[in-house]
Amino acid sequence: MPADPSAHGSGETPLRRAADTSRRTAPSPTVHAAGTSAVEVRRSSRRRRTVSAYREGDRTVVLIPARMSEAEERRWVTVMLDKLAAQESKRMLGDGELAARAGRLSAQFLGGRARPASVRWVTNQNTRWGSCTPAEGSIRLSHRLQGMPEYVIDYVLLHELAHLLVPGHGPRFWSLLDSYPRTERARGYLEGVVAADRLPHLPAARGE
Repeated sequence: MPADPSAHGSGETPLRRAADTSRRTAPSPTVHAAGTSAVEVRRSSRRRRTVSAYREGDRTVVLIPARMSEAEERRWVTVMLDKLAAQESKRMLGDGELAARAGRLSAQFLGGRARPASVRWVTNQNTRWGSCTPAEGSIRLSHRLQGMPEYVIDYVLLHELAHLLVPGHGPRFWSLLDSYPRTERARGYLEGVVAADRLPHLPAARGE
């Protein structure tokens, strides 16, 4: 088996699902933050290289090869949760959803004090993820965030909401983000995207 098995999204047939055995609930760190209450990992001896995931009611089911190690399992659960979240955010979040999401984030993490007049996607921000104009109460998010996990979009939204209250990046600003539990993970994700963009794009190997 390759070091990285091929990852696929949802779309498993009922017959393939029925063949997966040895069910275990993933550890709490792999629980999806956007409303999913549990993650169930199903191992199958019939799987050799593929990993897939789908939503099933209030849980996420991740299907993996039976011989995958515990460390690989944890890593791939996180990867597949991010992939599902990215697919859902790309499909669902328009300007209206962004504004509603900003309102919820402000209420949950900023005591409802940040009240933007407008929140929208823009296509002219290629060097930053988001921006705001406090005097106008407007927040703009780069279209490059579309398709990223919801917790990453939430972090950028919350970052710009905080700027409506504090303009700079001093200690008072960062203290506003302390209560958001995925700040470091979201920042790491975005830093990874930036680093990947700087890598040379090599031609694929023969046969790939």
